[in-house]
Amino acid sequence: MILDQNGNTSIITQEKATIIELVKKLQALYPKFKNNNIIVVLTTLNELGLQDIVEFLEVSNMHRASKQSFVIVSNNINLENIPDEIIVVPTIQEAYDIIEMEEMERDLGF
Repeated sequence: MILDQNGNTSIITQEKATIIELVKKLQALYPKFKNNNIIVVLTTLNELGLQDIVEFLEVSNMHRASKQSFVIVSNNINLENIPDEIIVVPTIQEAYDIIEMEEMERDLGF
């Protein structure tokens, strides 16, 4: 797991561990970046299924409830099958675009 910081956004890049291990690390380290937007980059993982994405649902819901963005980046999954409660985009630029839109919505009170 590689952790980078870009302004108020934490970028977590997964390289080798399983999704379950990553989610556990994310939950353990959550206080470190709970006040930041979070981008989880999974583009290095070739095999990614719907169940892998659903593993992030609890963390995503908790983080979004605290008025922060949580976006997963993966180009190895069919985006049609992803539940509406979790945001998955194919590129990091799209993740930043989603965060920017959500920040504008929060500023406007939506």
